[in-house]
Amino acid sequence: MSGVKKILLILLMAFVAIQFIRPARNEDGQDLATDFRKVLIVPEQIQLLMQNACYDCHSNHTAYPWYANIQPMGWLMADHIKKGKAALNLSDFGSKSKRRQISKLKQMANQIKEDEMPLYSYKLMHKKANLTKDEKNLIITWMNNTADSLATTD
Repeated sequence: MSGVKKILLILLMAFVAIQFIRPARNEDGQDLATDFRKVLIVPEQIQLLMQNACYDCHSNHTAYPWYANIQPMGWLMADHIKKGKAALNLSDFGSKSKRRQISKLKQMANQIKEDEMPLYSYKLMHKKANLTKDEKNLIITWMNNTADSLATTD
């Protein structure tokens, strides 16, 4: 067996072996009372847009595509989800102070406005996450108005 064939065989065996090392799934199955959609009055259209563009990485409910079952893609996704939830977890949004909620709403609106979110790599694979300019403006306006409304209550 030639050197090239040996290397290819070793690479193939390594690829097969890593398929058995799977990251934990981000699917808790519970709808928490602290979920963003339960704490705030979110219009249905905004909910749908955020579900498509935000919730996979920023909540406890990820809808996994087929390629998440192939390593190392599953590992990369798990890392993105871990980092996304560390920055913002919409499932526990209501557990934050009102001041923090206002800050997060303004931060989210700014990141959408600056086209920082959703991530380009996410939009490549998830066409529903490609928000139109009008959809972005709708979300941004709602988030800023909601933040202002929260700031005036108490």
